[in-house]
Amino acid sequence: MTDSLGYRMKFGVVAPSTNTSVQPEYDDMRPHGITNHFSRIMIPDTRVTTDEEFLQMMHNIRGATEEAIDAVMTCAPGYVIMGMSAETFWDGAEGAEKLHQRMEQRAGVGVGLGSHAVLAALRSYGANLRRISVITPYMPVGDGMVEKFFEDNGFELHALKGLKCASPMLIAHETPATLRAAIREVDDSSVEAIVQVGTNLACAAVAAEAERWLNKPVIAINTATYWYALRQNGFKDQMQGFGSLLENF
Repeated sequence: MTDSLGYRMKFGVVAPSTNTSVQPEYDDMRPHGITNHFSRIMIPDTRVTTDEEFLQMMHNIRGATEEAIDAVMTCAPGYVIMGMSAETFWDGAEGAEKLHQRMEQRAGVGVGLGSHAVLAALRSYGANLRRISVITPYMPVGDGMVEKFFEDNGFELHALKGLKCASPMLIAHETPATLRAAIREVDDSSVEAIVQVGTNLACAAVAAEAERWLNKPVIAINTATYWYALRQNGFKDQMQGFGSLLENF
């Protein structure tokens, strides 16, 4: 359902309550006539310095996601974007598909996952692209799930850099300099594309900048999920300033 401001589309967006990067980055990418309406997955800003603490954070997210879906559906969006990352990669390709089905059944409208969005983004650069590197804010247990997802879908990982951020809220405190250094660290001449996951890493502008000096795709997950939501709903708007994905595809 549309309305007077969102006369083209109302997107519902579900993101953890600790996340301060998804909303401003999505709003920066929002075309005229499309509006974004956020619902928060209520979680505490717990300490995350071990795999066990990371798994507890994931448990907190899972326990509150469906309630957040129910809340955003009260404004009758036409499509829901999952502005979260780790859960969408969990248990690889099969786990992502099960989550997608469950969220669409709950919402009653189309739902876009970060994992599926990044996959579609990579494939837009050509069917032969295979060798990638990845940057995450996660602990090793989360990194393993990201690696499994990409390997399930036929990609070869050259390198994966986990930043091991100390809490879900503190992910957003990672600086552009840290992100630029991570991108350089995982790159080499054999890498065909670099992917950043973790929606609270504010990487949209850094990724667009990095494409210019690496001359290869650098895909930020927030750019990919918003691009995917637009294209899944037939919107062809192309925008400057967010990298080649939104500019060319």
